[in-house]
Amino acid sequence: MVTSTPGRPAWTFLTNHAHVLLAVARNPDALVADVAAQVGVTPRAALSILRDLEEAGYLVRTRRGRRTHYEIRPHQHFRHPSTAQHEVDGLLDLLGRERPSSLTAERPPPPPTAREDAP
Repeated sequence: MVTSTPGRPAWTFLTNHAHVLLAVARNPDALVADVAAQVGVTPRAALSILRDLEEAGYLVRTRRGRRTHYEIRPHQHFRHPSTAQHEVDGLLDLLGRERPSSLTAERPPPPPTAREDAP
């Protein structure tokens, strides 16, 4: 049985690995503690996930002075067989960046279609 803690749902559509990847896509220079806080995991868990993502080829980690910079490797495919034909880039494009306000406005209605009974 899956139970939830106060303020957190019992399950989500995305794994913690996906949430960490999205956090890094939003801020490639984020501290591990910041990524952990954003995802809702411990810093140790976030670091473990970052290592998993690096070992699997989804990101590259480089040191810049005392900081770590993460670079997402493009065109990596999902790992699950049912979605392996899709690249992770689509998820990052959909959820990884803040959308400009012009894109979040209500969509205009579609243009009228030609009716068959029209002359």
